[in-house]
Amino acid sequence: MVNIPHLQDKNILFPDPNTALKEPNGLLACMGNLNPETLLKAYRKGIFPWYNEQDQPILWWSPNPRSVIYPKEINISHSLKKSIRTQPWEIRIDTEFETVIEYCANLRKNKGQGTWINTNMQHSYIDLHNSGHAHSLEVWFDNDLVGGLYGISLGDVFCGESMFSLKSNASKVALVQLALLMRKYTKNGLIDCQIENDHLSSMGSRNISREVFLIELKKLGNKPNFWPIDWKYELV
Repeated sequence: MVNIPHLQDKNILFPDPNTALKEPNGLLACMGNLNPETLLKAYRKGIFPWYNEQDQPILWWSPNPRSVIYPKEINISHSLKKSIRTQPWEIRIDTEFETVIEYCANLRKNKGQGTWINTNMQHSYIDLHNSGHAHSLEVWFDNDLVGGLYGISLGDVFCGESMFSLKSNASKVALVQLALLMRKYTKNGLIDCQIENDHLSSMGSRNISREVFLIELKKLGNKPNFWPIDWKYELV
């Protein structure tokens, strides 16, 4: 293990995110706990946990650059627009949070990939959901759950954690709907994607410096929570 701060089990004080390592990019600290209050403290500072439960302690990250999506910049391809317009997608909010997080974890396992969404992580985010901080956006097709995403809502910021798709375009529909709803309910919202990948880039994500991200997180994350309770069953 590289030389990074070891957090206590209680009264956790996170280091300044700007002290995170350049290699591996963003590694900031280890140990601590996954209690809901610890997770909220971390996310409010632009820090998130990501580790392999089998052979690693809890690892905390704040990468530079940071991948984000500004809702107004969401990229909806011609084929995706056609699918949204012609297929009977249905959007539900917070009706199957535990199922969404299980799908996100199990789909990676079924592909033979490791997952950071281990049992302890699932329990912690379910606790956050039950306390009103973590949310799921679910995509249904013919009354079957076929895709979705989950994350943490902080003011006008949605910290995306993971998404899954059991039907072509389902996860893209979820991300588009999230962006469109944030356009409706926030003036200048932000979707935190954490780390760039090809899928997110195709949907309009872009990298910004950690410095800029932390400034925007402080400004937008301290606003009243944008997540409305009346989103259920809103169609795309």
